[in-house]
Amino acid sequence: MKVFLGYDPRESVSYHVAAHSILRRSSIPVQITPLALTNLGGDFKRERTPLQSTDFSFTRFLVPHLCGYKGWAVFMDSDVLMRTDIAELGRLCNLTNFYKAVFVVKHDYTPKDESKFLGERQSKYEKKNWSSVMLFNNYRCRKLTPEYINQAPGLNLHQFHWTTEDQIGELEKDWNHLVGEQPPNPSAKLVHFTRGGPWFKEYKDCEFSGEWYEEFKNMSHPLEA
Repeated sequence: MKVFLGYDPRESVSYHVAAHSILRRSSIPVQITPLALTNLGGDFKRERTPLQSTDFSFTRFLVPHLCGYKGWAVFMDSDVLMRTDIAELGRLCNLTNFYKAVFVVKHDYTPKDESKFLGERQSKYEKKNWSSVMLFNNYRCRKLTPEYINQAPGLNLHQFHWTTEDQIGELEKDWNHLVGEQPPNPSAKLVHFTRGGPWFKEYKDCEFSGEWYEEFKNMSHPLEA
């Protein structure tokens, strides 16, 4: 299973805990790649704008290109916590779903706040957070070339103008639970600290913060966990 995680040096700890939570629960081989700007060479040349809250706001759409438009791959924001075996998600990568380009949780909500972690602006738009967890069928995402990603309007990317509505498959809501934006969900398979995670003091007591701290401890001090 190929997994690409967003990476922003301001939240390095969130990336490492997210990766650890995936590896620790996976029953299948997993290849985890950080989407760090310094590792993308000449593929990403897009200038940063004030609307980008993270380094990986647009690099996420390079995943099909980085996979040579072959096979399947998952993208996740770095501020997540996996609570189940990622093999469950991998079971969607089959011939039955071959004619879908991408699978997402189709959230229908408006963010509560005007800003989020580190004072970053909270953008509001249709299909908000659909692109924060994506299961790509890379062959069907060939429009996502580096040239297109570097030039396309931001909303064209995040609102999936690069494919058609019938090609956007739907994941169960448990695969992208938005902490602080949705009612508590003890059955969540993937927790997303979209407003800010427990690594920021302002969110140290948010939903699932206890599990995040336990994951951090398990990663940092495995003999004591």
